Amino acid sequence: MKRSYLTPTAFNQSSFKELSRKTAIHEAGHAAAIYLGNKQKQLPPVFFQIFIVGKDAVLQKAKVHSPWIASIQGGRLIHTLPRSVEETTDNFSPAQKQAYIHAFEADMVNLLVGPLAEANYVALRDDEIINASLVNLNALHNYGGTADLQVVEDYLNCWSTDETLRKQKIAELFAQAFEFINQRANWRAINALANAILANNKQIFDCEEIIAVLDAHFFDGKKSTLRMA
Repeated sequence: MKRSYLTPTAFNQSSFKELSRKTAIHEAGHAAAIYLGNKQKQLPPVFFQIFIVGKDAVLQKAKVHSPWIASIQGGRLIHTLPRSVEETTDNFSPAQKQAYIHAFEADMVNLLVGPLAEANYVALRDDEIINASLVNLNALHNYGGTADLQVVEDYLNCWSTDETLRKQKIAELFAQAFEFINQRANWRAINALANAILANNKQIFDCEEIIAVLDAHFFDGKKSTLRMA
């Protein structure tokens, strides 16, 4: 899970900071979905880390920062994609098949949450409305989502050979990803993790550290919501 980069060769200070913020939000979205989303769905925990490359690089002569790249390593419940979900689960018990499909779908949602989180950040920054009509699946290419969407497509191809069923499934999962980022406690946790990524010069954020940040701010957000209710 990583943000796709189509960026200019030269960066000024302002554009560097903005790209850094969007990158941090994008990867924090993935991380929050993997940890909080899977937990909410009562799925088993998975190990993951955030790797950052080039964050401290500075072009001394131009006195501007170069772009840095972050990516999630690990985090998937389905480690190896099957040729066909139907064939793979053919001899499974009903409970085993349900659990496998549940995990399969969760991985796709978690892939979608990253670019959707970035889209949500941009909408909030620009004081604009965001919904599934204004930001559709294809629009996620504009929010660093090209690599994520390619992996989602790989999952869908294993899901079914029927194009209609694939479209129905991705629409359902896209709605779930939207619902995730729209939950106040989730969004609070995403922002907190993005801030931690930006504030720290570490190149690797370990799973335990990520979880600690997400847990602290997710539950703080839950408490705030309950007080307002």
